[in-house]
Amino acid sequence: MSLYEIDPLNDARWEPLLNQSPSASVFHSRPWLEALRRTYHYTPVAYTTCSPAEQLENAVVFCRIESWLTGRRLVSLPFSDHCEPLAIGHGREKNFYGELVQHTKQSEWRYIEIRPLHWSTEDSMPFQSTKTYWFHQLDLGPDLDGLFRGCHRDSTQRKIRRAQREGLAVQEGRSSSLLDSFYELQLLTRRRHGLPPQPRRWFNNLANCFGEALTISVAFYERQPAAAILTLRFKEILVYKYGCSDPRFHRLGAMQLLFWNAIQNAKRAGLRFFDLGRSDLTDSGLTIFKDRLGAKRSTLTYGRYSAVGNLRRDDNSQSPVAIRFLRYAPDALLSTFGNLLYRHIG
Repeated sequence: MSLYEIDPLNDARWEPLLNQSPSASVFHSRPWLEALRRTYHYTPVAYTTCSPAEQLENAVVFCRIESWLTGRRLVSLPFSDHCEPLAIGHGREKNFYGELVQHTKQSEWRYIEIRPLHWSTEDSMPFQSTKTYWFHQLDLGPDLDGLFRGCHRDSTQRKIRRAQREGLAVQEGRSSSLLDSFYELQLLTRRRHGLPPQPRRWFNNLANCFGEALTISVAFYERQPAAAILTLRFKEILVYKYGCSDPRFHRLGAMQLLFWNAIQNAKRAGLRFFDLGRSDLTDSGLTIFKDRLGAKRSTLTYGRYSAVGNLRRDDNSQSPVAIRFLRYAPDALLSTFGNLLYRHIG
């Protein structure tokens, strides 16, 4: 098996491959890859068995990350919940990945990481599993009444009705004012969790690259932003990517209202699924929230290959000192820290 390296941002065969592949997701799309390139200066690259003269029938897409802090890595894909190999063919993944490792050994990557939706220990060799998450997806097949009944009666249906009674107003779009409200809540939420915020330019680039396929939805209570979500649309799937909120308004059901509005809009647009993304296995609050929207849960496993023997499972724990710093740092310092950090951790 011979592999060829291509540039998915410029190869004319990339879009036809995405159009014909049922495994293609928003994370394979050019807007997502271009936003990664613009924001973090990663280089998107794909590997395929198809020569430049042939129609493109399969590929695995990566970003090259070259960091003095975290090393040189090949990741499929940074800041992406999942990235399924495209049309490799069942039973051929092992040979494909083996050839990929040989093809890239001379580049001396610290490791190569894959994030397939469907993990097979045998097919994914020589990659080893490093991290497992829950993956949540809502089937939009039922009518709106059925979808509402599929939501948890107390924790979701009741909160949606309360939000409507309280007069929360939802605004949707991609305007600068909505992005300002979203990012204000994003700073608040990341601080609450002891995490640095993603750079503001990341969200600007997402909005510019996706255009009408991106929606920012903000719920306002008495003109104050209470909660916000950012969703992306690709083919027949709506993807929830980011959510944030002000804890002062949690009791009002703002987040439940935003998701219900997103479900209604997706249903009216004829979409088939709502991809609710991943959750840490230990994050019971987020997992239960998505379950109570009626989503189905499956496992999502990442894998890595390391040629230098430093393979280890991810450890996302933070020291109490770091969490305390991030919770109390001024907004400007918090944003600066995020701007400096995220380039290195994709």
